[in-house]
Amino acid sequence: MYSSMTVREISSAGRMRDRLKILVLGGTGDAVAMATEAAEKFDITYSLAGRTSHPALPDGVTIRTGGFGGPHALADWLGENNIGAVIDATHPFAERIAAHTAQACSATHTPRLKLTRPAWDETADDTWHRVPDIAAAASLLPTLGARAFLSIGRQELGAFAAMEGVQLLIRSIDLPGNTDRLPRAVYITGRGPFTTAQESALLREHDINVLVSKNAGGAATYAKIVAARMADVPVVMINRPTAPPSPIVSDVGAAIAWLESRLG
Repeated sequence: MYSSMTVREISSAGRMRDRLKILVLGGTGDAVAMATEAAEKFDITYSLAGRTSHPALPDGVTIRTGGFGGPHALADWLGENNIGAVIDATHPFAERIAAHTAQACSATHTPRLKLTRPAWDETADDTWHRVPDIAAAASLLPTLGARAFLSIGRQELGAFAAMEGVQLLIRSIDLPGNTDRLPRAVYITGRGPFTTAQESALLREHDINVLVSKNAGGAATYAKIVAARMADVPVVMINRPTAPPSPIVSDVGAAIAWLESRLG
């Protein structure tokens, strides 16, 4: 999800300007890997919303931070910068930028690919309570436990602000500002990947008896799901939103192959 803000663009040294120009919408580990590998053959601009203070960044690319200003402004930017294709490698829950990108690419007839990790599947030993969104998760949570681990980022914590009777442990890459913090919550920071041992220790240390997670997929944060399974801790699992129709791949190699076959 992107917001309007001042744009900062950094051109990497030695950039080859005669290569086909690709916009990679980033913010995930897969996006970093994708942009780094694609930079060997394409002129890559890697775009970030700018919400994380020290994001992981790819090598050999142009870094752009800040919002585009909506789908029409993004369409203009694609045309002005002669972008040949867009790889949307944002988080599966980044609904707004996904929708804006789909609109902008449709308007400009720019090829678009979604790179997203496969969703997690529930096993026979898991206890999942699937919900459609954050609001439903907040509504269900008090019925399942009194000490909850929220591993959902920091953008949508307001849904839990009015909750009573549940002690919250909240983990995010950056701490929210003091005015955005929820009362009676414990805040910690961390960036995956995490090990099962680390996540199990965290659950024990804070005596967690319910986990709230978005179905982000991938390996980097799956250890918390394994730890919850081992500890017989129920999981409130927030389902992914429906993505705009587009070609979808689940790994970097397939995304590179799509670029090569589609755009030469």
